[in-house]
Amino acid sequence: MTNLPLPNTAPQSTTTRVGLVFGGRSGEHDVSIRSARTVADALSRGDNRQRYQVVLHYITRGGRWLVGDGATAALSGAIPTGSDHHLPRLPTTAHQVDVWFPVLHGPNGEDGTVQGLFTLLDQPFVGTGVLGGAVGMNKQAMKAAFATAGLPQVSYVCATANRLAYTDELVNNVEQHLGYPCFVKPTSLGSSLGISKAGDRGALLAGLQAAARLDDHLMVEAAVPARELECAVLGYGHLDASVVGEILYDAEWYDYTSKYSAGHSSLVIPASVPQAIHDRVQRLAVQATQAVGAYGLSRVDFFYQEDSQALYVNEINTMPGFTSQSMYPLLWQASGVSVEELVHRLIRLAQECHQGSPPHRTTNQPIQSTELSC
Repeated sequence: MTNLPLPNTAPQSTTTRVGLVFGGRSGEHDVSIRSARTVADALSRGDNRQRYQVVLHYITRGGRWLVGDGATAALSGAIPTGSDHHLPRLPTTAHQVDVWFPVLHGPNGEDGTVQGLFTLLDQPFVGTGVLGGAVGMNKQAMKAAFATAGLPQVSYVCATANRLAYTDELVNNVEQHLGYPCFVKPTSLGSSLGISKAGDRGALLAGLQAAARLDDHLMVEAAVPARELECAVLGYGHLDASVVGEILYDAEWYDYTSKYSAGHSSLVIPASVPQAIHDRVQRLAVQATQAVGAYGLSRVDFFYQEDSQALYVNEINTMPGFTSQSMYPLLWQASGVSVEELVHRLIRLAQECHQGSPPHRTTNQPIQSTELSC
């Protein structure tokens, strides 16, 4: 269990009541809890303590909503056990919330589902809307949107789980268009869940079968030797891009263990790349966010081949992690925006977007901005 400073839950008439939602039904349940701790802590420090009252909402692995002491315990790591059938399937606390902050990663949270719920409730929420979440979460739709926008990508082949009945045809197609090594991915999972690297036909078949157990739609991508860069985006009307960071890791590729286990990866912020590459990453990050129809916050990942100076957009994450090891808050800290200020700006932007008022620029430095209405 982690000892955390308790969020400011004392009712104050002048504070904004923030419904912090975490947990969820996806495989990234534990990551979501860690992200929520960071957000809750940031909302309980400095000026935010007077600005906000946090109303915790924990979604169990079964999809039930828990508030009060049970949610507080879950935030600290004491996950409730036993049946949750007595808990509601929908939030019954909308009247206690002024703005929602869903820190949910993966399916049933980052994919437009919860965003649709809050839209139906006609309440402001942090992050992108239904379209941006849905397109950004599904790698096939995401890559199609990137291709339409003319963004550079590595070669890939799409497939469905039922095509595994025609194994030779599918594998031959991958070998013809991509070759080895390649990565096999479920299309709608995050945090590298279900991803495998294949160096031969046997590994490709095993990877496809493993991914098909998690998702009905699959993707195989060419593996390119490259550095991995990331850039954070913030805003609704004006999209601002952070400084660029790089991920270094001790594994063959950046898998779940490397991402979330201490000592397996390190972040270099800002990345040591030529200024022209840094600026291009920022421009492409904004364009990728626009391409999927997203806004609010996103993290865009890139492959950078140093010898040829080639950049490829890998993917977008429309609800990036907020853990102590997560790039999104760290990139903004390096850009001059503390975590406390970052969550404050995200909440203000959510309110402005919901009210339909013209969004204001959210950073002091005009890093990379462009117009996008919400």
